Amino acid sequence: MTRLTETAYAKINLALHVRARRSDGYHEIETLFAFVDGGDVLHVEPADDLSLEIIGPFGAGLSAADDNLVLKAARALQQRNGIESGARFTLDKRLPVASGIGGGSADAAAALRLGVRLWELDEAASRPMDIAAAIGADVPACVLSQSCMGTNLGDQLAPVDGSPLSGTPILPVNPLLSCPTGAVFAAWDGVDRGPLNADDWRSARNDLEQPAIALVPQIADVLDVLRDLPEVRLARMSGSGATCFALFDTEAARNAGEAAVRRDRSNWWTMTGCLR
Repeated sequence: MTRLTETAYAKINLALHVRARRSDGYHEIETLFAFVDGGDVLHVEPADDLSLEIIGPFGAGLSAADDNLVLKAARALQQRNGIESGARFTLDKRLPVASGIGGGSADAAAALRLGVRLWELDEAASRPMDIAAAIGADVPACVLSQSCMGTNLGDQLAPVDGSPLSGTPILPVNPLLSCPTGAVFAAWDGVDRGPLNADDWRSARNDLEQPAIALVPQIADVLDVLRDLPEVRLARMSGSGATCFALFDTEAARNAGEAAVRRDRSNWWTMTGCLR
């Protein structure tokens, strides 16, 4: 079998409402997931054992040991389905780490999709979504990589009509500062500001913006820069940060926006794409 490839699509939380802090320390949320048409890239080849090599602009310093989510996902799929053959993965890490756009969750999801293809598994019988939920709250949505509504921890998914979103030009921007998810959720003020209406997400919010800004003030700078770009339709933080995004009506406006950000803030990471 030749080398197989999957894109680990960047996840965007178009809106995220935190509804409650649970007794186990986790949080009940409501979020509208969407996905960019680019992200990390994961390759796999047949092998006797499981292994992982990490390359790419954000690969330095990342562990390819057994606790990497790519290997955890592949191993769980192996064990559930009695697979004895291995897989040699290569992860081209193009997205910043701990950035609120899926990263490791998207990589794990891509590993599950690749494992199903590599080992020629029946997707219904191998139940990759069950494995995804055990790995992380965002992984099930990343397996789908389609617009959907997430509740509970973000792991209970309901389909939404993504056709109005598909093709929307998007500009994600990150100040290249880590924004740890646990610390951001811990800094949430505990106020339930109401439910998320998936049909009215543009007037919704991300309840983690303010706690994230308290920890990483530069996020406010990113949002200010994005909101000042010409022809921006919406600018908001994704997930727990620090990545923020701007939506545009045209690719030309998005590309001009990226050029302006790169000119004035050359130390920030940017990516151009469209929603899937």
